[in-house]
Amino acid sequence: MQPTKLFVMVFSFLLGGFASAQEFKNEVLFCYGDFYPEQIKGYQTVVLEGSHFSKADIEILKKQNKTVLGYISLGEVNSDAAYYDSLKEFTLGKNEIWDSYILDLENHYTSEVLLKLFNEAMQTKGLDGLFLDNVDNYGPYGPTPEKLPALVSFLVKVKELYPEIYLLQNAGVFITDQTQEYINAMAIESVASDYNFKTNKYRLRNFKEFEEQLERLKEIHEQYDLPIILIEYADTKKLRSKILERINPTSWPYFIGGIQLQKLPEFK
Repeated sequence: MQPTKLFVMVFSFLLGGFASAQEFKNEVLFCYGDFYPEQIKGYQTVVLEGSHFSKADIEILKKQNKTVLGYISLGEVNSDAAYYDSLKEFTLGKNEIWDSYILDLENHYTSEVLLKLFNEAMQTKGLDGLFLDNVDNYGPYGPTPEKLPALVSFLVKVKELYPEIYLLQNAGVFITDQTQEYINAMAIESVASDYNFKTNKYRLRNFKEFEEQLERLKEIHEQYDLPIILIEYADTKKLRSKILERINPTSWPYFIGGIQLQKLPEFK
């Protein structure tokens, strides 16, 4: 999942007692597209592209919601990113689907650039933490499994610099044993759904595959006491309902929306 414009993720449970007895009635929302901070209220967690918001915007969001996180990819850099030019000569290849380039966290300069982004998020913007995308690049089926030690070392450094930072990892289920110590929760895309990037079609995942993925997530959840967030994709009310039938028994917070995440979810 890559942010091309603005990435917003909102995740909440039914809670009370925050911000004058405010209740969190929504679960998860992703939206690539601009929005007014005043419109986002009552969520437990908001994840956004920090470069689109001022510190004042973040302050508004933090007053109206519990936790506000920024977006960062630890595995790839999009060609539209402000820091792409400074890293492109150190990248290791290209992800054609998202027009992004594979990062080399083992490279000292690359890790320093990313640490500066963490500093901007935490100190300049005043965010509570970051959503870590493309962590699965360092898993056995990713392009850079040999760089896993560099990822772990990077996370150790981040936690040393910002002990209270909230880190939400996206994917990387096969390396959870290496990262779980440094993250607060894990988000997983397309467990019940299976968007086809070749045909640009939305669909359900094969049921056997769905069950296998679900069991793996349950094991991770139980073994590491790690909160799980499901991210699913649909374009119709019918498909959305079918996805809900599958994931509702888990009681895990979820998001269902369009694959590009550039606007609030709408279903035909």
